[in-house]
Parts: sequence; C-alpha cells; structure tokens
Amino acid sequence: METKWREEICRLGRSLFERGLTPGSSGNISVRCDDGGWLVTPTNASLGSLDPAKLSRLGSDGRLLSGDAPTKEVPLHSALYQTRSAARAVVHLHSTHSVALSMLPEIDPRAALPPMTPYYLMKCGATALLPYYRPGDPAVADAIKGLAGQYSSVLLANHGPVVSGDSLEAAVYAIEELEETAKLYLLLRGLNPRFLSPAQVKDLSDTFGLGLVEHDHHSPSSS
Repeated sequence: METKWREEICRLGRSLFERGLTPGSSGNISVRCDDGGWLVTPTNASLGSLDPAKLSRLGSDGRLLSGDAPTKEVPLHSALYQTRSAARAVVHLHSTHSVALSMLPEIDPRAALPPMTPYYLMKCGATALLPYYRPGDPAVADAIKGLAGQYSSVLLANHGPVVSGDSLEAAVYAIEELEETAKLYLLLRGLNPRFLSPAQVKDLSDTFGLGLVEHDHHSPSSS
C-alpha cells in the first residue's frame, strides 16, 4: 500500500504543478500511513518532479525514518491530522486565486467564501481564514488546533490553502474546487452575484450529510 501512496503523491503532485496550481518548489503533500506515521514531500522539492523513493517517511512521533528531509510545513500537516481524525491526506498549495482571496479585506475568517456553488460546499464545506504566519512557523499548528477540527479547508493569509481529506484524491479534488471557487469570487467581485440561498444550502447539507453551519454572507462588493 505504501508503494501505491508514493506513486499517487508523485502523480497528483505532477498534475497540480503542470496545471500551474503551485509554482516552483512551493506546496506540499502528505499521506497518513496505517502505522500512524506519514509520507510527506521533501523540503525544496517541486511537486512536478517528485521521486517516490525520496519522499520523506516519518514515524508516528514525527521523526524522519527514511528519504530526504521533510517540508518545513510538517507542523501544519500534523495539526490537521491531530484535530481531524478522519483525515488521511493533507495538501497545501500556493495557488494564485486562493492566495489572492486570502489578502482581501472583506473576507470572513469563519467562512472565507460565500455559498457560491454546490460542489464547493460538497467538497470543501466552509473555509476558515487564519492570520499570517511565517512559512514553517510552529505557531500555525496552534492556530489550526484552535479551529477544533471544524474545518477541512483552511486559507493561510498571504500564503495559500491547506485542505485535508479522507483520501489523497479527495484532498486534491477539494483544493482544486477551492481554487476554482476563489477564482469565481474574484471574477464576480463587485457584480452583486446570486449566492445559494439558506434553503438551498440546507437542502445540500441534509441531502449529502455535510453538517454545514450557516453564516451571514454579503456580496463581494461589500467591505
């Protein structure tokens, strides 16, 4: 199984990189293994050219067991695994539209995006916005833990999105949906678009068991 996870991290990382979703050596991916340890992408590694044999293998205590030195964002991944017991994978990118969204003044930290599309709600739920932390700052772990596991989708201000999922594929699909929804928001900002109504959100939540918490949302033109 671990061999398959190594191959999947490299395959999906290359796909994300080739579509311009995380440039240079930015972004990182991890998968939680059956023994409680993880596979994680190495530091200063491009997601477009990962080597399955060089992925960092960490034990359940976070120590490096094999492979190259891990990404400095290990505390970020660790905090999501600790607070979301169902999480089996975490993906962090520097995708352009999500980063841009995280810098706007009107963003609600409890719901960074309004209910724009059903698939955003189905894949991401609500997205939390955290304040700026230096990349690799262990304090970001405390900020993630402060969310108490309520969010699988988080924006780091001036930095980028991080998403957990019950599989690597699910986490990748969710972070792609988050990026596309951020792009939609920026395209529609100031145009007073229709969002999904509270009744429509409740219908989605009830039908798909999303457990969404309704927030008051304003048009993108408000600030």
